[in-house]
Amino acid sequence: MSRMRPMTAFPSPRSQQGFSLLEIIIVLVLIGGILVLVGSRVMGGADSGKVKLAQSQIQTLAGKVETYQLDTGRYPAQLSDLVTNTGNAPGWLGPYAKESELQDPWKTPIEYRIPGEAQRFDLVSLGADGKAGGDSVNADIKNE
Repeated sequence: MSRMRPMTAFPSPRSQQGFSLLEIIIVLVLIGGILVLVGSRVMGGADSGKVKLAQSQIQTLAGKVETYQLDTGRYPAQLSDLVTNTGNAPGWLGPYAKESELQDPWKTPIEYRIPGEAQRFDLVSLGADGKAGGDSVNADIKNE
């Protein structure tokens, strides 16, 4: 007759083997590498997202400047005229914009130039670095 061994919920301490220090270090290095890779992709996506947001914001603000011109018969002297009627423009039906809409996603004021280089006015975001020129996320963003 064979005798059955009783089943235990946990193996005995002699049969358990832990991880060595080297194995733990290797796992931590691999996890750190994955986090760095994912983090760089996420942060890069945030910058490109802000560029797209700035492009959209510039175009929307250009439409608000045009609406101001249709209502008053002239373009605003400065962007703050879209928020309050400081120039006492006749026909002003604003506010056309909120104060927060006059800054780009990097919290830099959007530049308003009248007359513009190739059109009646220019709206310009100086990009992530806040300086004229640049490339990639630092490039200037203008209304088209």
